[in-house]
Amino acid sequence: MTSIAQRTLPRHRLPEAGGRLARGRGFTLIEVMIVVVIVGILAAIAYPSYQNYLKRAARSAAQTLMLDLANREQQYLLDNRSFLGGGASAVTALLSPVPVPPEVSANYDLSIAAAAGTPPTFTITATPKAGTIVAGEAAFTLDQAGTKLPAGKWEGR
Repeated sequence: MTSIAQRTLPRHRLPEAGGRLARGRGFTLIEVMIVVVIVGILAAIAYPSYQNYLKRAARSAAQTLMLDLANREQQYLLDNRSFLGGGASAVTALLSPVPVPPEVSANYDLSIAAAAGTPPTFTITATPKAGTIVAGEAAFTLDQAGTKLPAGKWEGR
């Protein structure tokens, strides 16, 4: 049989052997503050690394697209005996019917400049957009000879 005290009080509030009510188990304010400080330190270390990762990912996506555009320009040269220029419209024409990937268009403005001559030349430029994670970085260029500038940014740094 159960006693009256056991039937009327919730289980966690049952009297202990000495007649006192059991205290609830929880965290003290000091313990919570220590955890908050540790999480804050970890966030302060991790956030800059995450920002650098996002920059490298955006840069890599733009460079991959630029290499694809350079291959398409070479094919265009074989078909038409000249490179296709005209800024952003040339990018759209070369990629047609596929649009510029959103991870690239969100961070960079792409354009192609072509010059007729002997031999004809082209330069693909990716300019970082203001207000994005890559704002303030230098523009990337790739030409018909495969020259990639700035060199340090094409090496995955």
